[in-house]
Amino acid sequence: MFLSHKKRFFQPGRTVSLFLVGFLALCSFFSDGLTIAAEAASLEELQEEAEARKALPIQSNEIDNWPAGPQVSAQAAILMDANTGVILYSKNIHERLYPASTTKIMTALLAMEKGNLDDMVDFSHEAVFSVPADGSNMGMDEGESVSLEECLYGIMVASANEAANAAGEYISGSIDDFVSLMNERAQEIGCTDTHFTNPNGLHDDQHYTSAYDLALISSLFFRNEMLCKISNTARYHFEATATQPDDFYKNNKHQLINGEIPYEGILGGKTGYTNDSRQTLVTCAEQNGMRLVCVVFKEESPQQFTDTVELFDYGFHNFQVLNISENEKKYNIESTGFLQIGNDVFGSSKPILSIDTDSYVIIPNTVSFQDLDSEIDYSQSNENRVAGIEYSYHGMYVGNAYLNLVTDNASSYEFDTNMTATDVSVEKTEAESETDVESQDTIFINIKKVLVIILVAAAAVITIFMIQALITNRRTAKRRNNRIKRKQRRRSRMRADFDDFDF
Repeated sequence: MFLSHKKRFFQPGRTVSLFLVGFLALCSFFSDGLTIAAEAASLEELQEEAEARKALPIQSNEIDNWPAGPQVSAQAAILMDANTGVILYSKNIHERLYPASTTKIMTALLAMEKGNLDDMVDFSHEAVFSVPADGSNMGMDEGESVSLEECLYGIMVASANEAANAAGEYISGSIDDFVSLMNERAQEIGCTDTHFTNPNGLHDDQHYTSAYDLALISSLFFRNEMLCKISNTARYHFEATATQPDDFYKNNKHQLINGEIPYEGILGGKTGYTNDSRQTLVTCAEQNGMRLVCVVFKEESPQQFTDTVELFDYGFHNFQVLNISENEKKYNIESTGFLQIGNDVFGSSKPILSIDTDSYVIIPNTVSFQDLDSEIDYSQSNENRVAGIEYSYHGMYVGNAYLNLVTDNASSYEFDTNMTATDVSVEKTEAESETDVESQDTIFINIKKVLVIILVAAAAVITIFMIQALITNRRTAKRRNNRIKRKQRRRSRMRADFDDFDF
């Protein structure tokens, strides 16, 4: 029996099959070993590249008396205030790199600017099948639809490529037209190193941006509270509807959002990854009156998160916010005698020019407001703005403010209320433009002060006349008294002479 089984076992066909199975298993074993060895070599190479990137120069560290920023392993990194555009940290911020899924920040921004959150977004065949099935998605099928709000959650939380495509078609009618809109909007924002070829960030050699450009785009994104809420969602529940039959959850992979790395003041962010871009990350956090956007490009996980934390700590711990109107002395309205208007020039008047009270500068903790340089720009397009004041420190922009015309004037006096910059003598002449603007002394008339000066002068004149009159009267009285005394003496002598005669 044993022999018969053995004989069957070693039949020629079975022997060949077993040989092939063994050979394939052996090949698989060696293949896995080679793959593991290749991956180990690749990881080692990636770590070497990361260390080399860590040694790249940091441009913001070259500014005199500027706080030294951390050495991060990102190819490019920036820390920017979302409200003012002040750059606190810069490393290769204008280098063109691949943004990967952080592209979806622009996609979501345009969807919010152009769309309605309650509108339904349809998923076309192109939207679903023009992206890899194994890429980031939310599992939508052709013909399904969700609201634009849910589509945005799919874009920012699930990083769904088909959702980005569908949003683009909803806004512009086609993906190609939406890409054109993305590039137009980038130019409007001020991006000079950006070109998009798709709404999702899948790799294309002609799809690139820079850390600076993406920070500009992200600054607009994070000024929108709804977009902050969506992008700061750790886990979102997609419920089944009549147009989308599945009930499922999607988790955010951003570790500063999902709680894996706790950090105070996080407002939102977006992850990104392709083999060519490596790890990319955009994050926004708010502390101490600063809303900072951090962008890191081309990193290895998990350094994109730890470096972002280090950059936020650098910004929040080394810089301060100063209100310009509260600290400005050079252009202080009250001390320079600007023209004032109001219902009562003697009591309730207001300056016709004022520095806007919401503007501020962001400067190192070791620097004072008086250390800043300022420059006035009179070419303002807004009719209520007379001039703009830009502040810098060792050539680094730190904030700006505007000199505004006061428009709420209900004066009963016949003043010209349709005033322009030239009406208040702030227009520059050709000769003035050749000199330093800061050295110019613009003279304005303050009615109240002029009247006070006139009254004081009049009082002084009257006082002088009174003193002169007193002195004159005193001298006249003295002469009169002397004449009276002389007359009295003459009369006395005359009476004495008459007394000598005996009548």
